Amino acid sequence: MGQPKGKTGNPKGRPKGTPNKVTSTLKEWITKLINGNRKQIERDFKQLSARDRLLIVERLLPYVIPKQQAITGDFQNEVKVSTQSKQPDLSAIPDDELETILDILTRHNIG
Repeated sequence: MGQPKGKTGNPKGRPKGTPNKVTSTLKEWITKLINGNRKQIERDFKQLSARDRLLIVERLLPYVIPKQQAITGDFQNEVKVSTQSKQPDLSAIPDDELETILDILTRHNIG
């Protein structure tokens, strides 16, 4: 049977604001795994093709740099803001161009 109407929370559950132990344990384990294997991860990354390296950088960027919002509309009236949600299609870009892009990103410490 459910809780009476108007009553909130779970009296027998985890108190509000208490962190999930499984989540924090898993995050700690992943952090240790990555920190303990950084050199190997970097070696593996360098062995990937230019396309694969760029795809990995693209997937990691949102965790480092917040996504920007595009501003569109008629500025004489009002400004309309829309979030760009489409992922770029890198499959149409030749490998040599991807390699050039990756070199530029690497030189600027982005990749």
